[in-house]
Amino acid sequence: MRTPENWIIENNKLTCTFTLSNFVDAVNFVNKIVPIAEEANHHPDIEIFDYKKVKIKLISHDVGEITERDVKLAEKIISHIQRTGHGPETHQISRERTT
Repeated sequence: MRTPENWIIENNKLTCTFTLSNFVDAVNFVNKIVPIAEEANHHPDIEIFDYKKVKIKLISHDVGEITERDVKLAEKIISHIQRTGHGPETHQISRERTT
């Protein structure tokens, strides 16, 4: 299975941490992801931490592993960021591991 650029597999989930400018931008970024997830009928685990970082974790809960649906949703999130500018700039995407 391919892993989209800047995403890693962590604890059996497709994961990416995004660093934004501040807490409000982090919340707004999460709110931009909601319609993408709803349209795909596939819902990520989302965590806001350190006040401006958003961690998105994808797994197909029904089968308990990463599937093509997770990869496609990750790609849709990245595409949305690149297309609209809603979210962090590409260079702000962090691959740091957090627990």
